[in-house]
Amino acid sequence: MERMPVFVKVEEYNDVLSLIKAIRRKMEEAKETLAKINELKNEEDHQVELWQNSLVEIEKKVDFIDHSLSEPEQM
Repeated sequence: MERMPVFVKVEEYNDVLSLIKAIRRKMEEAKETLAKINELKNEEDHQVELWQNSLVEIEKKVDFIDHSLSEPEQM
């Protein structure tokens, strides 16, 4: 694509610069928000993994108790 010059009226030049600055600020805010969301997601994933591991441990214990109660004691 061929680069063509862009002409802006001098009266609107400062408005365009202000608009570009505002857009850049909003982009930085969006990046920060996404970083926070990602951090929260990682924390959530970690908590879910901990709960999952706890559930597996509880299930093993319940299975052991169930098996112990179902089998007569061997003497």
